[in-house]
Amino acid sequence: MAGEIADAKRRLVLVVQADNLQTGLPQTIVAMISSNMSRAGHPSRVTVMRVSPEGQQMGLHCDSVIMTDDLATVLDQEIDRVIGKHPNMQPVDIALRHTLGL
Repeated sequence: MAGEIADAKRRLVLVVQADNLQTGLPQTIVAMISSNMSRAGHPSRVTVMRVSPEGQQMGLHCDSVIMTDDLATVLDQEIDRVIGKHPNMQPVDIALRHTLGL
């Protein structure tokens, strides 16, 4: 599940929770995705261009910014559908480490 791009109540998010977390709770940790490119350029954010291989595999319709400094826990029932998958989570992992001070 980690790395999947989901549509949570019509807001694109990236699932950042470990696949095997198994907390017993029906919820998922996600990072918000924004199409506002003025938010790019921060170490806690990952820019993905729509025409890039990553953007294509993620199912993006416009250039976007994954904001690991804008995390949320959402109920599984709020996730409408999966539209793609991030093929390389390494930049997201680096951004998450910056956000969380790890």
